[in-house]
Amino acid sequence: MSTENEGTVVPPAPSAPPVPVETPAASPQATAHEAPTTPLPPVPSGAPGVPEPEPAHAAQVPAYASAGAPEAGQAAGPGPEAGAWPPPPPPATPSYRDGGGGDTGIPWGATYDQQPKPKSGRGGLFAAVLVAALVAGGLGGGLGYTLAKDNDDSTTSTTVSAAQQSGGDLKRDAGTVAGVAAKALPSTVTIEAEGSNGEGGTGTGFVFDTQGHIVTNNHVVADAVDGGKLTATFPDGKKYDAEVVGHAQGYDVAVIKLKNAPSDLQPLTLGDSDKVAVGDSTIAIGAPFGLSNTVTTGIISAKNRPVASSDGSASSKASYMSALQTDASINPGNSGGPLLDASGNVIGINSAIQSSSSGGLGTGQSGSIGLGFAIPINQAKYVAQQLIKTGKPVYAKIGASVTLTEGTGGAQISQKSTDTANPVEAGGPAAAAGLKPGDVITKLDDHVIDSGPTLIGEIWTHKPGDKVQITYERDGKSKTVELTLGSREGDS
Repeated sequence: MSTENEGTVVPPAPSAPPVPVETPAASPQATAHEAPTTPLPPVPSGAPGVPEPEPAHAAQVPAYASAGAPEAGQAAGPGPEAGAWPPPPPPATPSYRDGGGGDTGIPWGATYDQQPKPKSGRGGLFAAVLVAALVAGGLGGGLGYTLAKDNDDSTTSTTVSAAQQSGGDLKRDAGTVAGVAAKALPSTVTIEAEGSNGEGGTGTGFVFDTQGHIVTNNHVVADAVDGGKLTATFPDGKKYDAEVVGHAQGYDVAVIKLKNAPSDLQPLTLGDSDKVAVGDSTIAIGAPFGLSNTVTTGIISAKNRPVASSDGSASSKASYMSALQTDASINPGNSGGPLLDASGNVIGINSAIQSSSSGGLGTGQSGSIGLGFAIPINQAKYVAQQLIKTGKPVYAKIGASVTLTEGTGGAQISQKSTDTANPVEAGGPAAAAGLKPGDVITKLDDHVIDSGPTLIGEIWTHKPGDKVQITYERDGKSKTVELTLGSREGDS
């Protein structure tokens, strides 16, 4: 998988025209339902004893467009038939007409002459229901007050009692996201890197030791490596000048050191990325789009994800990793920040995202689509220690050049050419194991190798001197050999 580092500029998304909203009255469903019997006189919605109307189904028109309702000025329906039940309403205005509205032509709140109230059938039943409802309502209110009074003898008002309730204990346990963030944030910094040409960017880092070493991504500090300027700002606002101790372009790891570092630095606890499982909770801290001290959460979506990343510039060389994939929101500015587990241990360094083809919010920069990648901390820890010790990275190697093209069914060792005179290093690990140009490596230990970048990323999770099992194909036959990894110092 090829991804971009988080600062790549991409074209903005095209603007889509608004979709016209269909007028409810124009829906063909608006006349799909007809009254099966003679319509009853209107009854106020929510009256006691009157059933509520059926909710509209998804296939029907919205609730604000009554299906089959007559238009203004039209008859409400066919006349009553002889002997139909219930009998038709008397011509007098029903007793509930003072609610206004409907098709009477009388506006809400208007006065008019009251007509004699009907004495038979439906009108009497409706009135009885109203009385019963009022009695029941009074009884329910009395019972409710009595129960409240029995539970609180200090007041005669349930409103006063409710107002005296407190908001509860806001103490947050150490295992909660808030608890982890509160502990980790003081040990993270927002890094501003500026090159001698005035160009630069913003990223994130975290405290690695009490001597003032900060771990971050190589691409965060790359602009400031040769005569540039670096600053690191803590969440409390304290800002320190810093310098690059060492950087590893292939690993995309760098270490900087604070000048005049404070004596109370608290390094973050490092976890074990080999023990991480898919589905484990993750917490990412960074400065997305310059918004320092931002905390996002997610899970581990996948492990050992082969990733080749770069910033997209012509001069940029790719970095390779067998990454932890997370759906925690990671955006430009999160680079170099810690990816934590649910206990607050660092399990990775946020490094790259799989971006969509267009930017968001008019910025021209792509943002998170839930595909973020972090360098496993076991690898990053080894690299950081080497950089602090010697200032240069050390890479494991097999002593053979492989093609970076897709579709080879594995990592193919390059053929001899003018560009690659010696694809298999004489006396190197691959040569000692019997590998030759044209061989296709399909496995390293139990990990399937599907391309050159995948092989490189997997090799770099190991240290020089480690023994690995290499499975390769030659002339249609598969063979497995043991190989002892060599070493290479520095970027080349």
